[in-house]
Amino acid sequence: MADNSQKMSYHAGEAKGQAQEKASGMMDKANDAAQSTKETMQDVGQNVQAKAQGAADAVKNATGMNK
Repeated sequence: MADNSQKMSYHAGEAKGQAQEKASGMMDKANDAAQSTKETMQDVGQNVQAKAQGAADAVKNATGMNK
C-alpha cells in the first residue's frame, strides 16, 4: 500500500513540476509580447511626435513665423 501511495505522490509531484514549467514558459512569452508592444508603441510615439513637429514647422514657415 505504501508503494502505491509513493507512486501516486511521485506522479503528482511530476505533474506539478510540468505545470509549473508550462506556466513559466507562458509567462516568458507574455513578457516578450509585452516588451515588443512597448517598443512598438515607443516607435509609433516618436513617429507621431516627429510628424507633429514637421507640421508645426510647416505652419510657421507658411505664416512667416519662422523668421
